[in-house]
Amino acid sequence: MRLGVLDIGSNTGHLLVVDAHGGAAPLPAYSYKEPLRLAEHLDEQGAVGKAGAKALSRFVAQAVVVAEDKGCEEMLGFATSAVRDAVNSDDVLEGVRAETGVDIEVLAGEDEARLTFLAVRRWFGWSAGRLAVFDIGGGSLEIAGGTNEAPDVAWSLPLGAARLARDHFDTREPSDEDIRALRRKIRADIARDAGHLLRGGRPDRAAATSKTFRSLARICGAAPSGDGPLVPRTLSRAALSEWIPKLIDMDDGDLAVLPGVSPSRTHQIVP
Repeated sequence: MRLGVLDIGSNTGHLLVVDAHGGAAPLPAYSYKEPLRLAEHLDEQGAVGKAGAKALSRFVAQAVVVAEDKGCEEMLGFATSAVRDAVNSDDVLEGVRAETGVDIEVLAGEDEARLTFLAVRRWFGWSAGRLAVFDIGGGSLEIAGGTNEAPDVAWSLPLGAARLARDHFDTREPSDEDIRALRRKIRADIARDAGHLLRGGRPDRAAATSKTFRSLARICGAAPSGDGPLVPRTLSRAALSEWIPKLIDMDDGDLAVLPGVSPSRTHQIVP
């Protein structure tokens, strides 16, 4: 069965066309993406503005055309942090439904973490042992851990890269105090619930998903996507620690030419 899976993230709208078969891995057939940057379309009241809502409806309408052209029998739509947290999410999604006929389900943060964990478990298998899984999106950070197919613990924090850039860096050249304050907030927010993950024992493998982690891994020397999905890729803390001061000193032009960094995401690489 050919399915269209519509993922409305805080940074990007993504339609993935897959061939699904019972008991087999879904086989990607086509990918269609557009940068929506919904996390940055939230106003001071926490509502998605007219420009953001219009961009979302336009993307979903085009995704419907693409899905039909590719022979999809069904389309499943999901929205994550930016829509989830918007005070007018119901109105925005009703507008999308009225214009496109597509129903988009809003994933709770814990459900997002659980589904990501399931994908990582299926990818690495049982031999990976206890997993700790981290997923940085535009609006949120998901953390999950456990030894089974479903995680023992899973939660979501409002620490997405685009959200942090919007809320804490009102200029493109953050000061030393800006960096220090942001680092302090991130560490405190993660440490508050870290015991949930650590109480089950030391993870046998830490796994990271999302475009943000892939970009950081590429900067630190990991293989490009063109080498295929089966090439092992790692992101070492030591390498990243060496890169962070360099990233802070770079302007948008310098950041945009780094491997794995798209121009639309340069402003959130440091966060």
